[in-house]
Amino acid sequence: MRANEVQAHDQVDQNIGAVLDFYAREEQKISGSQRALERLSLFIGRPYFLGGIVGFVAAWALGSTLLTALGLRTPDPPPFFWLQGIIGLSALLTATVVLCRQNRLAGLEEMRAHLDLKVTLLTEQKAAKLIDLLEELRRDLPNVRDRHDSGAAALRQSMNPDLVLATLAEGGEPGPRPDPSGPP
Repeated sequence: MRANEVQAHDQVDQNIGAVLDFYAREEQKISGSQRALERLSLFIGRPYFLGGIVGFVAAWALGSTLLTALGLRTPDPPPFFWLQGIIGLSALLTATVVLCRQNRLAGLEEMRAHLDLKVTLLTEQKAAKLIDLLEELRRDLPNVRDRHDSGAAALRQSMNPDLVLATLAEGGEPGPRPDPSGPP
């Protein structure tokens, strides 16, 4: 392997390590109660849990109906007041458990989006610098004809994040810019 391939491989390993370290730190921040809620959320989200609910409701209704048909006293005759209460409480608890997990994951996603924005801005700055260096090299090479490239000149300028945010806040969307060198 050449030295630059080794260096690129090391950089990839370093980036992957940084991402794994980030996830490990975030995992350590989770409290015991949050872990319990997330395990419960994962259990609730399984198809067999839905089957269990349907089976429970069917057994409750069938059992109560059979007891009524046999002339026996049932604790919850139709329209199944107690069953409705149990279902309502279960729905409230399920929604709360799911929202607790979603809130934590939304915070993690917000941090990822912030990191993506930083990486994108850094990449844009590097691309602008590369264009600038290429244009400088083109001007300095004696065997390359010197010409003005307005597209390259525009791309040499790094994006102003404050201007982009202000445009987005005004409700405007950046659209395709016409090529200043004329129609294709």
